[in-house]
This record gives sequence, structure tokens and C-alpha cells, in this order.
Amino acid sequence: MTDEPVAERGVLTAPAQAWDTAVRQAEVIGPLAEKDTVGLAEADEAAAKLQISRRQVYVLLGRWRADEGVVSDLLPGRSSGGRGGGRLPEEVEAIVQKVLRERYLTRQRRTVAAVHREITRRCRARGLRVPSRGTVLRRIARLDPVSATTARDGSEAARPLRSAGGAPPAVTGLLEQVQIDHTPVDVIVVDERHRLPIGRPYLTAAIDVASRCVVGLVVTLESPSATSVGLCLAHTVTDKRPWLERLGAEAAWPMSGKPRELYVDNASEFKSEALRRGCDQHGIKLGYRPPGRPHFGGIVERLIGTMMQSAHELPGTTFSNTAERGAYDSDGTAVLTLAELQRWLALAVASYHGQVHEGLGRTPAGVWADKAAAAPPVTVTSETAFLVDFLPVIRRTLSRSGFVIEHVQYYSDALKPWIARRERLGRFVLRRDPRDISRIWVLAPDGFTYVEVPYRTLSRPPITAWEHKAAVARLRELGRAEVDENALFAMVERMRQITEAASGATRKARRDRQRRSEAAPRPQPANPPSPPRDRAGEAAARPFEVIEQW
Repeated sequence: MTDEPVAERGVLTAPAQAWDTAVRQAEVIGPLAEKDTVGLAEADEAAAKLQISRRQVYVLLGRWRADEGVVSDLLPGRSSGGRGGGRLPEEVEAIVQKVLRERYLTRQRRTVAAVHREITRRCRARGLRVPSRGTVLRRIARLDPVSATTARDGSEAARPLRSAGGAPPAVTGLLEQVQIDHTPVDVIVVDERHRLPIGRPYLTAAIDVASRCVVGLVVTLESPSATSVGLCLAHTVTDKRPWLERLGAEAAWPMSGKPRELYVDNASEFKSEALRRGCDQHGIKLGYRPPGRPHFGGIVERLIGTMMQSAHELPGTTFSNTAERGAYDSDGTAVLTLAELQRWLALAVASYHGQVHEGLGRTPAGVWADKAAAAPPVTVTSETAFLVDFLPVIRRTLSRSGFVIEHVQYYSDALKPWIARRERLGRFVLRRDPRDISRIWVLAPDGFTYVEVPYRTLSRPPITAWEHKAAVARLRELGRAEVDENALFAMVERMRQITEAASGATRKARRDRQRRSEAAPRPQPANPPSPPRDRAGEAAARPFEVIEQW
């Protein structure tokens, strides 16, 4: 399936127990590694939490700091030691860190040579091996630049390195950091068939910090999830022209490429296995905002806040709260479908990209063009192949009849070479799109390629994971001790008929019907939908006219 083998894809085949252990270690080691120094007391506390030795804590710290700082760095067999690894005995490490605090991080601004001489003196006094000057330089390079500059040169000298609220140094490289977040949209949308209200959709947006360009945007009827993040990332890394053409939006949106770091909050969907491993495979560092410091994600939050403020001008807006909405009838005035809202957002983003940004002194589009000319972003040609790496992970053994996932069988002739040696191969890693479970992607034993496998019974209709779950629950309610595939799909069909019959009557039924039609990524109609109209016959969707700087 995938036409882009990735060197890191092998992390997907890591045993579940080893991966879980690495995740638990990362929860302790990650925050610890952000500190300038890690003393013996802190190392002992971490060792007690992880039930390992103090020495192993420092080993894990070395692995985390030596690479990108991702979970896969802590997997067994991954070592940062050896030549160039900079690994020191813990007693020597403690001396180095203490001398750096006492001699280097002071207003006296001692030279590296003077610091190294003091380290040499203390190590020899205790009969310890003296670290090289290069090792000391590497330890200095790991220091937080803001803290180090403040300690040696004062807070004024460190001012250019920090932003308001004590944030990290400014990001200057294109796609060096992309911030992403979700929000319910402050607009009621209507279904395609009856043009009746179905509720508020959810927006997932991504913004490039260096250029302030919006690089990804997804609007769905589903609550935020790992799949929402994957869809937004897939939108970020691929050419947006086909998507704009499907929407019928005449706009330029050339911003696309693979982020080097994805910066997110601590919500559960940003800590899913699918997202973490997908980022590992594509070399995307996953960074989390420090707890209690929301301004670290302020750029994407300002983006979302401004977009919602502009959405308050649309028919069917809910405003920010009930007090602001007052007597306004959001349901009664709603006219935009999900696709029309997406088109409005696309036009709004294109308009924003062409306006001078107060913080940049230039247009975001101009900044992007200059930086992209100097270092072109890495884009992805196959959106589906990329998205597969961010879909929910399922593990199953292979049988003679293929794979079975929650009562549904999947089979393809491509599985035949593996069936004969299935016992030796163990459990396979499978990916499934919850919007359309009619197919799965199976990671081949080589750990690098995916094979697409459909239903074993090809006549079955595509269904969503939510329909599947509801049908199983309904069968259980009816007293079915065992659920078979025939009964499952029969129940899905019955539930669809009920929804179809009620779709003109209740909002939930209309929403269920709309989410099903929006879910499966099927071929788009040749003719794009006509521009949205309000009840007076004038165009309802228009670009932002005045926009707060994101």
C-alpha cells in the first residue's frame, strides 16, 4: 500500500509490553530531561518511580537528550552510548553539573577552559576519570539558552530569546514547529438533504509558528480524536489544490509540508498510540505544553479564537456563550452545510495569508514563500499512505480465513504467502479508519509496507466504527449472547432505515445520516456544490475582512 518506506517504521513492530514500558519511562524521563541538571536526589526519585537503578535513569536521560526526545528512544536495544555518546559515570556527571552551576552559570562568565580545569581538579582529587573538554562543551550545549544567558549576562541579554510569559526561544525555521488544537465551531450547520439543523461541528487547525501560516484544517461532526489529528496532519503535508477544487473554492493555499515538531496540549487524543507512533515513523517530534502554562500554545489558540470570532458573522452562529447569543435563533437561521462551511474557512484562510501580519511586519504568504525558496518543505504525494500511519492501531493473529476484528472478517489473496507461516509471524499490526471499516491496512512482516485488505464478503456495505459499535450494543440488548457478522450487518441496515425514516424529524437522526455520508472518503461529485446562500439570497460565506493577527 505505502509507496514511501520510512526508516523508522520498524518501531511499530515493538512488542506492546516494551512500548508500554517505554511510555511509562517517557512520562518520568521527558520532564526530567528538560531540566538543566538532574541531581542525585531527583535521579533516585525517578528510579523509585520506574523501579530501576539510578544508573539506568541517567542512561535513559542520555538516550532521550541525544536524539529527538521521543518514546522510541527508550525502547530496549536503543543505545546512545559508545563512541560519541558522551556517557559518564554518575559521580563524574554530578561533578560536571555542579561545576557548571557554580562556575559557568554566573555573572563572572568564566571560560570553558577555566570550567574544564576546575572539573579536572575535582575529579583527580577523588580519583575519578577526567571528562574531555568536548564532553563539557556538549553538556553546555544542552543547557537551556534562556536560563544560561540570564545567569551569565542578565535578563536583558536574554530578552530576545524569550517571548511573553517565559516561553521557549522563538521558532524561526519553516515547519520547525506546528501547533495544533481543536474547538467546537460556533456555528450550527445543516444537513445536505433536508437543509435542517444538525448541530455544531468540530474544527481541528494547525498553524506554522515561524510564518504564522495556517497549514492544516479539518472540520468534522465527530468529537476530537486521534483520527481528527491524523486527518489534519494529512491535510498539512499534502498539496491542497485537489481539496480546494472539490470544495469549489477559488483560492491559493500553497502552504504544505511535513512538520519537524508537532506542539500540542495534554489532551488524551494527543497521547494516543496511533499519533505517537505515526509521528515516530515520519520523524515528527511530538512536543507537549508544560502543564499550567497555556501561553505556550498561544499561537494556535489565537488562531482558533479569531476564526470563531469571525464565524459569529455567519448565519446560524451560536456566539461564544448564551449571554452573548441572547434571543438570536441559531437553529432557525442556520443555512450552511459542512462542505459550505469548509469552503468559507478556506477562503477566509487564503484572505488572511495575504494580509500584513503585525508581528511579522509582512504577509504570512510572503514569509512562507521566502523561507520555502531557501529550504523547500518536504511534502507527501499520497495522502492515504500518510494517513494510514495515524489511524488507530489494532493487533490480531492471522488465520486461514484472514483477520477478524470485532466480528467482521477481512481477507485478500495478498495474505496467502503469510498464512502458511502465520504461527511464526505472531500478531500483526493492523490499521483501520473508523470512518469506513470496509478495509484495513496490514503491516507486512518486513515492518515497512502496508497491504490493503477488504471485507472477506465484498458485498457488505461500508459502515463506520460508530455504526458498528451501536449495532453490537443493540444486539446485546436483544439478548444475543454471540454476535455473528450476518446479524451485525443486518442490524446496521435496520438502524439505517430507522435513521432514514426519521431524518426529517430529529436532529440526532439527521446528524447520524450526515456523519455517515461525510465519513467514508468516497469519490467526490464532478460538479462542486453551489455557493451557500442566506435567506435573503445573498452569499453567506465570505473571506475575513478584518482579522486579528494570529
